[in-house]
Amino acid sequence: MRVALFATCVNDALYPQTAIATVQLLERLGVTVEFPMSQTCCGQPQYNTGYRKQIEPLVRRMVDSFAEYDYVVTPSGSCVAMVRAHYPRIGLGTLPNMLELTEFLVDVLGTTDVGAYYPHTVTYHPSCHGLRTLGLGDRPRRLLEAVKGLTLVELPRADECCGFGGTFAVKNPDVSAAMGQDKITHAAETGAEVLCGADNSCLMHLGGMLRRADSPLRPVHLAEILAATEESAP
Repeated sequence: MRVALFATCVNDALYPQTAIATVQLLERLGVTVEFPMSQTCCGQPQYNTGYRKQIEPLVRRMVDSFAEYDYVVTPSGSCVAMVRAHYPRIGLGTLPNMLELTEFLVDVLGTTDVGAYYPHTVTYHPSCHGLRTLGLGDRPRRLLEAVKGLTLVELPRADECCGFGGTFAVKNPDVSAAMGQDKITHAAETGAEVLCGADNSCLMHLGGMLRRADSPLRPVHLAEILAATEESAP
């Protein structure tokens, strides 16, 4: 089984620790991970803004970069949604074997207990693309529930959007900020130490609001929690 990591441009530029954690986790589970250097942005920001023709070179490059792999794994539901839902509409090739990390862990490796240790109280925010487009369901929760030392608390109104929405946050900043405020208010109500998500785009939006509010709540990507072990704990 040949497996490639799609790091995503957001993780590459801003959250490399998430991509590193993904590889560490998969290797701990016995998966050899390859990293094709030709990979680049999936084209989602441009596509969502209406630049359909302009992203064609990106789509071709992505398809060519990962064509030889059995599975392409990425810690970003929004990018997977772009590739699986919108590439077929563009008609320049598809990557149906691109899976969001929790899909690969649960559906392909058949595991929910990945040997993680994370002694913190955590609440989970399901991103819109993972929840609605990919239908991740309870996969992330099942993985979190199996983490040793972790206490998972329910996030009120979890199915509501955080307000980021890519370029939506830029075009509609007031609405975006109001939605984000609702989300961090509900997260704070849980008493959790950590706000977990499976998309760093959502966590970037919410993390900025938490910092400005001087909140002790920390945004942490799911991959980083699953990669943590007793040996790596401070």
